[in-house]
Amino acid sequence: MDGEILRDPTRRFVLQSGAAVGGGLLLSFTMSSESQAAGDTKVNAYVRIASDGKVTIASKVPEVGQGIKTALPMLIAEELDVDWSAVTVEQAIADTKVYGRQVAGGSMATTLEYDGLRRVGATVRALLIAAAAARWNVPADSLKTEAGFVVDAAGKRRASYGELAQAAAALTPPDPKSLTLKDPKAFRIIGKSHKSQNLDAIVTGQPTYGIDVRLPGMLFAAFAKAPVYGAKVASVDLAPAKAVKGVRDAFIIEGGTNLQGLLPGVAVVADSWWAARKGREALQIQWAEHPTARQSTAGFAAKAAELAAAPPHRNLHNDGDVEAALKGAAKTVSAAYSYPFIAHAALEPQNCTAHVKDGKVEIWAPTQNPESGRALVARSLNIDPSAITIHLIRGGGGFGRRLMNDYMVEAAAIAAKVNAPVQLIWTREDDMQHDFYRPGGWHNLTAGLDAKGGLTAWKNHFITFGEGETFNTAAAMNATQFPCRAVANYRHDVSVMPLGFPTGFLRAPGNNAFGFVIQSFTDELALAAGKDPVAFRRELLGEPRLLGEPGKGDSFHTGRMRGVLDLAAEMSGWGRKVPKGTGLGVACHYSHLGYVAVVMQVTVKDGAVKVDKVWAAADVGRQIVNPSGADQQMQGSILDAIGSTLYQSITFENGAAVNSNFGDFPLLRMADAPPVEVRYKLSDNNPTGLGEPAYPPAPAALCNAIFAATGKRIRSLPIGDQLA
Repeated sequence: MDGEILRDPTRRFVLQSGAAVGGGLLLSFTMSSESQAAGDTKVNAYVRIASDGKVTIASKVPEVGQGIKTALPMLIAEELDVDWSAVTVEQAIADTKVYGRQVAGGSMATTLEYDGLRRVGATVRALLIAAAAARWNVPADSLKTEAGFVVDAAGKRRASYGELAQAAAALTPPDPKSLTLKDPKAFRIIGKSHKSQNLDAIVTGQPTYGIDVRLPGMLFAAFAKAPVYGAKVASVDLAPAKAVKGVRDAFIIEGGTNLQGLLPGVAVVADSWWAARKGREALQIQWAEHPTARQSTAGFAAKAAELAAAPPHRNLHNDGDVEAALKGAAKTVSAAYSYPFIAHAALEPQNCTAHVKDGKVEIWAPTQNPESGRALVARSLNIDPSAITIHLIRGGGGFGRRLMNDYMVEAAAIAAKVNAPVQLIWTREDDMQHDFYRPGGWHNLTAGLDAKGGLTAWKNHFITFGEGETFNTAAAMNATQFPCRAVANYRHDVSVMPLGFPTGFLRAPGNNAFGFVIQSFTDELALAAGKDPVAFRRELLGEPRLLGEPGKGDSFHTGRMRGVLDLAAEMSGWGRKVPKGTGLGVACHYSHLGYVAVVMQVTVKDGAVKVDKVWAAADVGRQIVNPSGADQQMQGSILDAIGSTLYQSITFENGAAVNSNFGDFPLLRMADAPPVEVRYKLSDNNPTGLGEPAYPPAPAALCNAIFAATGKRIRSLPIGDQLA
């Protein structure tokens, strides 16, 4: 049971302010809605019950398309024992004192909340039963619940939750440890597919996202920053911007040097966003010189080649004697792999609405990480964090980009100079050229095989970005990535180079690139060993066992990986004959506590790649909370990975990103999206998340399929025109 997150479902765990999971049962009910219906009863911080039995449940984690606004309330509703059709979900306000951790990142919401939120629902149910027991003067253990009602054992008396809510809210909650949670066999909500909350509003174009927020008297803002990250405003003529019809003001924001914070720029505020944009386009800005202007993609590649030819800066992991094992190997294989910087490219550009008044700040933001945004705004505006209110608004995609809150602090800084609410909206070009990019990297690999084709040694000289022993954000690689601990002789070295661009967490951070490298090179080793790629992986995984320490996130269970590998192979009919020019490729990877194997079938004709179909198998524990949501996350991750593998790369010249829109940073088109068949291998492990682990094996499965179809090995991404 590797990678388990320990849980302590104690009374303090559920009740304490700021608890990591569950929390706030005795605190005031807080939701983002402006009002509650007459007759509603606040039972606790998560549940409100109306007199007609309708239930409103707060969803604590930001929603950015991952479906968590549906999945987490399902946990509460299941143990509350209410029909899902009677449930309305509202987004909770950002308040860690009530809700604990409120972060949409790392695929951790299900992992951290599964037990705690079920106990929240069970606690409310227990309170309702206690209220009925007091009303009828009977023992509580003589009562049960049935879909929104408390009933007695004989079925003669029944009371709706709406009738009991007020009395229940006045009672002291029981110790959560004393409560018996449902047997999964009795689940009526968990494990059943439910459509995403707000789906009807989304598909009918109703205002749902951050960009849709409207407040009385609200103005709109555009913000110009230097093409070179962090460069200051040397001079600017504001008059042309102020002359644009509808523009209210234009001014300099001094900013600072922290690439994750408020950077220098020029703001334009207007009656409409179009007027603000036109005003910004009229600005005549001279930017100061900045040392990052000397950096470029070509320069990084040249430096990486220089570092690859030199001794590594340092060693991060060393098992056995790799050099001796390589000298004694029957065969050695060496290959160099690389991948580029890429942008998040969420469909909704960064935006935020802020109002600064009387020493207080109110923010409406599609953020994945509101508390870091609160801290950033507090530092920048020199106010107490408690004076900041953050409303969590649905984001049109996040993929890790909205973990950073630069757009939030920009909106707050602009609003601080304007006596009105202000909505800042970035252009697509802003979003593409001022991202926190997935960092590029280079891997120089050598491995040894014995006479039977078994792996005896693995060495990687990884070249990435950082200074000294500090890595840039998301640029480090876990030195214990598989096949570490599965091969006796394993060495992971690293060299770094400085970087002036901000990097960040993109879906399955790090692993989105490492999966491509590790699983592509593994395919090369299978070929060198003269073995089938699936069979080679089976041998490498060996007997089912845990590699690493129990409870550690980098521990790796070979049996769980073997399970999904075998399932994906079975689903795809691995080993069957395919037409000439068509190939099957396989890859498997562990990340974010999830085990995923992917098989792709591709056809290559005249240098063009067509992905025919994808089969994916995942092991994320014993329970899939919302199967339709899980399928969407698996499918979305894989399609996202296919698009980046085929097309995507951010190029830097003279310290600035060259790419500016989807024309030169393409997304996968619907017409090119293959069918993705998904199945789950249930295991006796706690449920974990699915937003990210399907991404890492997909690029390698695609490239391995291309090799099977063409004999051409792809070692550098994106594929682009390499097959032309």
